[in-house]
Amino acid sequence: MRVGAPDPSLTGNAGMAAITELCDRLDVVATLNRRVGPIKARERGHGAGQLLVGLAAAQLAGQDFLVGLDRHRADAAGQALTPVPGLASTTAAGLARRFDDAQWRAVESGIDEINERMLELLPAPRAAALCSGPVTVDLDTTDVEVYGRHKEGVAYNYQGQRAGRPHVAIWAETETALAADLGCGLDDPRSTASELLGRALAGLPARIDRARVRLRVDAGYFAAKLARAAHTEGIGFAIGAKRVAPLWRLLDGIAEHAWHDAKDMDNAQVAVADYAPADWPPDTRLLIRRVRLEPDQISTDPRSRRRRTLHPDQRTLPMDEIADLDAIHGYSFLLTNLDVSTPERAVTVEHWYRHRTTVENVFRDSKHGAALRHLPSGYHQVNTAWMWGALIAASIAGWCHQLTAVRTDDDTGIAAGHGVDGGKAMIATLRHRLIAVPGRVIHHARTLTLRLPPDHDLIPIILARLRALPAP
Repeated sequence: MRVGAPDPSLTGNAGMAAITELCDRLDVVATLNRRVGPIKARERGHGAGQLLVGLAAAQLAGQDFLVGLDRHRADAAGQALTPVPGLASTTAAGLARRFDDAQWRAVESGIDEINERMLELLPAPRAAALCSGPVTVDLDTTDVEVYGRHKEGVAYNYQGQRAGRPHVAIWAETETALAADLGCGLDDPRSTASELLGRALAGLPARIDRARVRLRVDAGYFAAKLARAAHTEGIGFAIGAKRVAPLWRLLDGIAEHAWHDAKDMDNAQVAVADYAPADWPPDTRLLIRRVRLEPDQISTDPRSRRRRTLHPDQRTLPMDEIADLDAIHGYSFLLTNLDVSTPERAVTVEHWYRHRTTVENVFRDSKHGAALRHLPSGYHQVNTAWMWGALIAASIAGWCHQLTAVRTDDDTGIAAGHGVDGGKAMIATLRHRLIAVPGRVIHHARTLTLRLPPDHDLIPIILARLRALPAP
């Protein structure tokens, strides 16, 4: 075999053409430029939209360091397909350092406008289904470990890691980011949760029925301030409760007939109690889930999550005595102002809350699909841009799913996408099946032609569906 001369018409990311078409239909770059405004004294070169979409595109293509922008730029053929060509790493870092806090907030308003446009492009029944609810806002944090001593805005977390801590609000049904801050590993999310919730609600499309909006958070947000903020905003909330002594004492007053089988969870039951801590909204009630456990499911490590769900009276017993018990249960608690007045409604609320893992999917996608598993710069503003690049990459995956997936039940039902088993594709799957596809880019007679490998039909399908949408 002989290795020939390099062919500059070849690219390893032919599917970036579909990402570009999606960004064009949603007018992503221009919208972010307009919302953020000028970030340089002279209106020349790249703006906020080029920076953030350029970061997102490079991360979607598999570049996981800032210098990867240079590698992405070096793909001569791919430059004709990418939404933002020619963004160097030094340029990106310089632009990011020019942002102020108001401009980062303006990024959120740009995402809001793009979500509005996405709804306009969806079939009317599907858009109505998304807006009529329930519409779920998930809040959560994730730690991003960093290396090196000279990085702004990081701190040691409780695990002893130097970390930044993105604090993110998402629209769960579309898996798109609504608002985000980049803090340090010591930040308590409860201190800023109410403010982040307000920004997230402001970022939801205007046509969404506020009465159908629900807040869903874990026990890390167990605080009256957030519950009162949700109550003031007129939305429902379900907030995980820490396993404090008053909640354990309540269990003794719940009759056995008050427990009802949970939905889609084996050996699990749900009950409701009239309880609310001081200063919580008056319509707050306590929802309890218990799960029957087998002795071999319980770790001897007192720090293990499942062992911590045991009743304190059982938790302190030796393992041989636990194994002799008639029943072993793990308990979870949440406080909510949603309607749990009947067993059926209580079971429905618990089932909805249990799917809070949507926000974890967005974090996993941002970290392992995009590149939020590390922060590349010593400057906090550059790392904030990197975070937003990853979140926009995850949102692009969400927009692609909504606009190009096949829909059931006359465009009102769940979208069957391009991922495993027809579900929404994670970024890693999109990269494998759609983006990282070899292709040849041919310029001829003022026409750009993309030639693909035999038997590859996903890029043409996605492009056809996107081009059938109205242009902005």
